[in-house]
Amino acid sequence: MIHRPYTVVLIVPTGIGAAIGGYAGDALPVAKAMAKVCDRLITHPNVLNGAQLYWPLDNTLYVEGYGLDRFAEGNWGLNPVHQNRVGLILDRGIEPELRTRHIQAADATRATLGLTLTDYVVTDIPLEVELRTANSGASWGTISHPDSLLRAAQKLITKSKAEAIAVVARFPDDVDSLVLDNYRHGQGVDPLAGVEAVISHLVVREFRIPCAHAPALEPLPVDDTISPRAAAEELGYTFLPCVLVGLSRAPQFVTQPQSQSIWVDQVDALVIPHTACGGSGILSFSQRNTRIITVTDNTTTLNVTPENLGMEAITVNSYLEALGVLSAHKAGISIDALRPVVCSISQACD
Repeated sequence: MIHRPYTVVLIVPTGIGAAIGGYAGDALPVAKAMAKVCDRLITHPNVLNGAQLYWPLDNTLYVEGYGLDRFAEGNWGLNPVHQNRVGLILDRGIEPELRTRHIQAADATRATLGLTLTDYVVTDIPLEVELRTANSGASWGTISHPDSLLRAAQKLITKSKAEAIAVVARFPDDVDSLVLDNYRHGQGVDPLAGVEAVISHLVVREFRIPCAHAPALEPLPVDDTISPRAAAEELGYTFLPCVLVGLSRAPQFVTQPQSQSIWVDQVDALVIPHTACGGSGILSFSQRNTRIITVTDNTTTLNVTPENLGMEAITVNSYLEALGVLSAHKAGISIDALRPVVCSISQACD
């Protein structure tokens, strides 16, 4: 039988304290399972990044959030690649020893994983990251010198022929101790995630090139009560390996159809947390013929539901249930046929 690839988008927004996907790669098991149900899975770094942990998924596309929004609008397509030349930007604010640790991590991915990396570039002035928390509890932030970041990216693209860019910015060590402690014990919002998205959005918006970020921090004191969901970030001096792996196969963004490019009208289903439906990409998908599945037990600090927005969606309790809905949809089976009572077409169902 000839059929087009069944394509699913999995989104867990960054920095909103998602019960699954709000920590260090803890949504990766969901992505692994979903990749077995669909032919193509499109998701973003927040789902796939696990610090020094990662998992190769041949049918999964690693797409930065800003690029995913443009894809959902229909303005950009995704062009799968065999490999990218990945350029590395290091913040001048990173101390020499910590900078060396990150360079060694990059060298290790060349030698051990065979990734193709360009030379690295150090920004001409420190980026000076500032962390903030919104009234909703979501994390966000700014960088004081975005021009320095963009100059470094331009140099990598024009002189080193980089096709994707990894950024490592020095994050402040004086994170609110209670917020950080809650996060490490699986009870709070990632205080770094919001500003990480700001950094990658800036590069993707300016250069239309794949980008992802890894923070540079001094190692935290050992704590034997850390939550397993946050434990990936306790393993070493750098979170860079998963970013380099993801970017090495990240699809390129295109504005005109090409032979292998993927466009929003090819997406069959979108899976999102039930209370996090307000993102621009999600709203764009809701205006198309895309089946939207919302998961209630992936709670967040937000309360933007399909009901609030008048959005048509199938609401399920868990990702396990979402996998069942996707499997039925791919097979062309009505989910009503899988329930104990199937209504006759001659009567209305309550």
